[in-house]
Amino acid sequence: MNSGDTAWLLISSALVMLMTPALAFFYGGMVRQKNVLSTIMMSFAILALVSVLWVLYGYTMSFGSDRGGIIGALDWIGLTGVGQEPSSVYATTVPHLAFMAFQATFAIITVALWTGAVVERIKFSALLVLAALWLTLVYAPIAHWVWGSGGWLASLGALDFAGGTVVHVNAGISALALALVLGPRKGFKEKMPMEPGNIPFVVLGAALLWFGWFGFNAGSALTAGGLASNAFVTTNTSAATAALTWMLLGWINRKPSVLGAATGAVVGLVAITPAAGFVQPWAAIPIGAIASILSYYVMIWRTRVNKIDESLDVFACHGVGGAWGAIATGIFATTAVNPAGSGLLDGNAGQILIQMAAIAATMAYSFVGTWILAKIVKATMGIRVNDVEETVGLDISQHGERAYGGF
Repeated sequence: MNSGDTAWLLISSALVMLMTPALAFFYGGMVRQKNVLSTIMMSFAILALVSVLWVLYGYTMSFGSDRGGIIGALDWIGLTGVGQEPSSVYATTVPHLAFMAFQATFAIITVALWTGAVVERIKFSALLVLAALWLTLVYAPIAHWVWGSGGWLASLGALDFAGGTVVHVNAGISALALALVLGPRKGFKEKMPMEPGNIPFVVLGAALLWFGWFGFNAGSALTAGGLASNAFVTTNTSAATAALTWMLLGWINRKPSVLGAATGAVVGLVAITPAAGFVQPWAAIPIGAIASILSYYVMIWRTRVNKIDESLDVFACHGVGGAWGAIATGIFATTAVNPAGSGLLDGNAGQILIQMAAIAATMAYSFVGTWILAKIVKATMGIRVNDVEETVGLDISQHGERAYGGF
């Protein structure tokens, strides 16, 4: 047991937990004022729901003893056998409970991420049911594939330091599937203006996400040492580079928007996530810059050409950014940073193919699984509010409150 490692992992868990309320503000500021509270409530409710489900069975399904490389067994159900002593398999210098809590915060924010695709039109009851099903049948298997002892993608050699595939590609492609099942918001096809209701909320959310991401990435070292320091520096560098790149792209095309700079920072954080503990600090610069360019133009393509109302561009930011980050890990990973991974520039060109296989497997399973779950929820209880409820706004129709009182 190492007290320094334990302290750092507990602090990192708190930082990652903060990211979900931060996401609530980030998303909440992007929607129209009549839907601010409902959007914030999605993340807050998921924080509560997934916290409980993770203790009951989510952790053991993700990290329990391997069953065919696909899923964890139920030997740790209800945290049976998960105590104050270190695990013999994961994070062996900290209490098993600390590692469990750290992973809980990852599961929470991953479920919350795809809510950006369904804002302003999903029934709150349907959201809760879908969140529970998705954690169980989509997130837990993929987490086991990549991070679980014996998971088939881990055995293949896929590198994912803090969640490029497990978190971002997974949530990004799921968002696309959900948008297809729900259909567009009223007025989307008619190009009705749907401008953000509170851009300062977006900046506050982005800043808190940036802050919390140090726990997300540097905490994934699972030790308080050099590897955590490397992940910390690469995280900040990629976020800063991507924010600057997005600002310049906006300036070239129109004006350097505040919303764009905040979005760019988050995209840079997404892209460096799988690579943070495998690449040199300088590599975070091309990783962040390219992520920003890719996500920026995918977002433009969606708004100008594509007819899918994936409301807050979860796929463009997390799906595209996460996929690029996973590929970039296969390019820039070096044993000089982490003996566990090497990439193209370190003489291991085959790692790129392994990374692409992990991306493809995650996208295929997540998209199909999410689409099926959404269809089941739609058929059994209904997934979308009615026209009147959507017009009034989900704050009033789903929660009986409004964010901004008076007129």
